[in-house]
Amino acid sequence: MFEREIDGNVLEADSLSPGWGGAFGQGRERQAKMKALILVGGYGTRLRPLTLSIPKPLVEFCNKPILLHQVEALVKAGVNHVILAVSYMSELLEKEMKEQEQKLNIRISLSHEKEPLGTAGPLALARELLTENSEPFFVLNSDVICDFPFTDMVRFHRHHGKEGTIVVTKVEEPSKYGVVVCEADTGRIHRFVEKPQVFVSNKINAGMYIFNPSVLERIQLQPTSIEKEIFPVMAEQGQLYAMELQGFWMDIGQPKDFLTGMCMYLQSLRLKQPERLHSGPGFVGNVLVDPTARIGANCSIGPNVTIGAGVVIEDGVRIKRCTVLKGSRIRSHSWLESCIVGWSSSVGQWVRMENVTVLGEDVIVNDELYLNGANVLPHKSIADSVPEPRIIM
Repeated sequence: MFEREIDGNVLEADSLSPGWGGAFGQGRERQAKMKALILVGGYGTRLRPLTLSIPKPLVEFCNKPILLHQVEALVKAGVNHVILAVSYMSELLEKEMKEQEQKLNIRISLSHEKEPLGTAGPLALARELLTENSEPFFVLNSDVICDFPFTDMVRFHRHHGKEGTIVVTKVEEPSKYGVVVCEADTGRIHRFVEKPQVFVSNKINAGMYIFNPSVLERIQLQPTSIEKEIFPVMAEQGQLYAMELQGFWMDIGQPKDFLTGMCMYLQSLRLKQPERLHSGPGFVGNVLVDPTARIGANCSIGPNVTIGAGVVIEDGVRIKRCTVLKGSRIRSHSWLESCIVGWSSSVGQWVRMENVTVLGEDVIVNDELYLNGANVLPHKSIADSVPEPRIIM
């Protein structure tokens, strides 16, 4: 572990595998392989009540922690050192990542920010790790799910030869976002326009970047926005290029978008790995089921449902467009649409839940209740219906 003190604040970054050279096979550390920094930072407030139990990157998305979707794709593209920029609940992350470090045969480091550093400050904090070699490195927002284009990004970045590449994705309503204005043929970025009222572009920042280490000279160790303070200057100097993403993309940081992202991901599985989806009597459309889940008779499951490990679904249950997390039980004849059921929760018989109802961990919903857009904090017992969307504390 190393610590640095800046302006009286001790800022530390520690690696989970100090003996990395010997532990993972000789000579690995001498190969100039790539690094990736994942911005895990925030408190995950948008995905509450799930993030009251575990840090957002460890919440299972389609039966795998969000973070692991990213890390596994990075490893496939040749990344052998992942740095997580973290601020809270880092003990849980550290424990999970130690296991993954062994499994994936890579190095994983945690870079702790003692105060929020925005989206650029964490790069300065992890400077020593990011500059161990002169290779370009990836930077990712931790909420993004897509067909990760990491190999294509490397190729595109090396081809244009400038300091930075950002991935962009097309959206239907650009006026809701900050858009990227770039040359159609080369991808060179001219400028960024925040929530344009007239059409200038329909491409938005998709939260995935690749930079040369020289970018770190632009960033001070202080709270800084990479989007608002660093990118515009790079674009002005002709140092920033945009690569357009093919396929689906979603920021899954809030429940509504988490469910939309799940639908997109399951459709992508249907096209690329249909054997991973469940089929048979009572299953409709794209459904992902952990092999340890138990499903009763006369159920209708799907379309767009993910069922986690150890889940029990009793007879006659109807579920569509939902995620049911590990260890939960849905009792007979209940009806669920557009819900997330938190870990080890129990939904009673003849219950109806809809409209992005989210149950935190270990919630009990009594029989014959109606929940409409309820957001239920962990360890609560619900004895009355919730006819209008609200938070149950």
